[in-house]
Amino acid sequence: MSHHYLTIENVDKLYHTAGGSTQVLKNVNLKVNKGEYISIIGHSGCGKSTVLNIVAGLTGASSGGVILDGAEVTAPGPERALVFQNHSLLPWLTVYENVALAVDKTFRHSKTRAERQDWILHNLALVNMSHALHKRPDEISGGMKQRVGIARALAMEPKVLLLDEPFGALDALTRAHLQDEVMRIQNELHNTVLMITHDVDEAVLLSDRIVMMTNGPAATIGEVLTIDLPRPRDRIALADNPRYNHYRHEVLRFLYEKQRKLEPLRPRREAQAPAAEAAGA
Repeated sequence: MSHHYLTIENVDKLYHTAGGSTQVLKNVNLKVNKGEYISIIGHSGCGKSTVLNIVAGLTGASSGGVILDGAEVTAPGPERALVFQNHSLLPWLTVYENVALAVDKTFRHSKTRAERQDWILHNLALVNMSHALHKRPDEISGGMKQRVGIARALAMEPKVLLLDEPFGALDALTRAHLQDEVMRIQNELHNTVLMITHDVDEAVLLSDRIVMMTNGPAATIGEVLTIDLPRPRDRIALADNPRYNHYRHEVLRFLYEKQRKLEPLRPRREAQAPAAEAAGA
């Protein structure tokens, strides 16, 4: 029996089409401790989102499986809350109502109506959105929508928070603010987080470990890098920190060099494009 909080064990994923089958993931193994912040990074098409969707229960593994806190994952559930790149708020509901929908569904039997109201307000305060309770999504900025999406996910008290490039659609300044918020919340709540990102700096800044995936098809985990930097972390202070820069270069080295060695037959021009994207270009 695994003592780890979240275990991804021998996961393969094949997609079958009329033209044959494609292996997206091959033998993916990862053990995550409670309270760990894990980033998954790799080129486009390496199956990062597929790993997250299997953990979320949105798609099944072809073989292998996922165990969370002693229970096998077979379907979506509130103990695994997913935040997408695009906020996925319901446009006809207010900020408050969007979070209320998740809270009422998750806690209708365990919290009274007054407790649920307090809990909704508490989670919106956590992401600094108390000022916009009665606004609809089209009345607030992209960064604010993501804050509400994160509040909604946290309000479900998930065992693991799944973030699929949560800051990918935001401008650099908003992105930096939101990364700082997530670090602050993580420091307070000690959530277990699995995040997909293309951004090397984001991965190093936020993570306890960075999982680097090889290129698909049949993608798997190539290397896992432990980020031994004290928390709380300050992006300004870290900019000149030699250890931070060492980790940054390790991830970039993997994304550039490893992939080029794995794919000597690809034209160099093609090999460079996804790597530039992975570096946050």
